[in-house]
Amino acid sequence: MTTRPPRIWISNATPAVGEIVRLRTQIAHPMESGFRIDAAGRPIPRHIVTRFEARLDDRLLLEWEPQSAISQNPYLEFTFAARQPGTLRMTWIDDLGETITAEKDITLA
Repeated sequence: MTTRPPRIWISNATPAVGEIVRLRTQIAHPMESGFRIDAAGRPIPRHIVTRFEARLDDRLLLEWEPQSAISQNPYLEFTFAARQPGTLRMTWIDDLGETITAEKDITLA
């Protein structure tokens, strides 16, 4: 996997109650489908992210189960209504069992 941390952009880390917050995130990941072959003609093993989850503290905001058609270094954008302060925790899990996590604190104005 990679040692680069996920890239995170949030429209407002101190939103007003009820404000719609836009979050963009990207991770470095090969997202190898398992359908390609290398220069020697051998299949390149499948290695994809199989699950993404975003939570604000314990509240689930988004869950996604990508498939092999997603390009490498997956980018994801979503919105949510700011109803409570807390720690926004994002988790990516791939089919090799590797997990990448990132956190961002949200404080209500």
